[in-house]
Amino acid sequence: MNPFSFRLIGTDGTARIGEITTAHGVVRTPAFMPVGTQAAIKGVHHDDVRASGADIMLGNTYHLMLRPSAERIAALGGLHSFMRWPYPILTDSGGFQVMSLSALRKVTEQGVTFRSHIDGAMVELTPERSVEVQILLGSDIAMQLDELIALPAERAAIERAMQLSLRWAERCKRAFERAPPGRALFGIVQGGDDKGLRETSARSLTAIGFPGYAIGGLAVGEPQEVMFDIVAATAPVLPPDRPRYLMGVGTPGDILGAVARGIDMFDCVMPTRNGRHGLAFTRFGPINIKNAHHADDPRPLDAESRCPAARDFSRAYLHHLFKAGEVLGGTLLSIVNLYYYQDVMEGARAAIAAGRFADYAAATQAQWAAKADKTPDKAGGA
Repeated sequence: MNPFSFRLIGTDGTARIGEITTAHGVVRTPAFMPVGTQAAIKGVHHDDVRASGADIMLGNTYHLMLRPSAERIAALGGLHSFMRWPYPILTDSGGFQVMSLSALRKVTEQGVTFRSHIDGAMVELTPERSVEVQILLGSDIAMQLDELIALPAERAAIERAMQLSLRWAERCKRAFERAPPGRALFGIVQGGDDKGLRETSARSLTAIGFPGYAIGGLAVGEPQEVMFDIVAATAPVLPPDRPRYLMGVGTPGDILGAVARGIDMFDCVMPTRNGRHGLAFTRFGPINIKNAHHADDPRPLDAESRCPAARDFSRAYLHHLFKAGEVLGGTLLSIVNLYYYQDVMEGARAAIAAGRFADYAAATQAQWAAKADKTPDKAGGA
């Protein structure tokens, strides 16, 4: 089995291009990971996900441990076999969903106890159990259990959660010693919008030692400039020879801004969630296909796109699908968005390699802005 490794190929300013090697293949960075919450990209076939250019998919520990259960997936050959995705998989720890979905929960030093959203049963998720679930799932990259809190918050509350997450990181690392060779566990930097706490968290995690590091607790309602400020202050504290993952981000503009600040990996439900609600991300900016002025428009979303759904269907037809309540509409726009996100990442990788990332980001954003200024689709834009 191939060991996990990261190779930093080059830099352009603080933007980085590299490769993550896993037992199930190579992940080109900067990378966007589509979110397969329940071992599926909602409404999209895995072959379309792969065709879009995705090297890696994300699975959700919280949902899979509750249904169908990690033990059942392990008995059926592990997550790669279960979902027929033979490429790299990253699983989150379940902590975010516990904090966001469970109305009744209790956080202690031991872990977090919560009520299942499926059947109301009380479930305990400890650092050890989170790691056990992820080992059973068989993901190539697992995440430590952490506690995150919504912003804004008092500094004392942010520091308490950050310190608890550090203690949980140590327990997760010890528990992960049971994992088969070739897998990796990432630590998660916490600290809210406080740069000092972020630096403390990053340095402490580095001292514990992980093959990769994530920045968590952002994209939780804070302004974009605050997120960028925290990323810019945190990324340089992390080891340059390890991948850096900004969790839960975001719009194409968020991603380009974070790549410029040294981030290698991203995930977000936005491409598929927005697609199901009629919003397409394109090189012309966001297009709300449900707007009435698309009803008679014979043009495709993008005649030059490599995505068949963006290139071969008219805007009028896509508009009709949503007006008629046809599920196909959401599927097609989800595919359009997955392709576009991967196109943004491929463009970023090529631009970094050529030493022109700043020009690429500026030109891409200028094209979004030029289109958004001229159409009623600018609402909800990137």
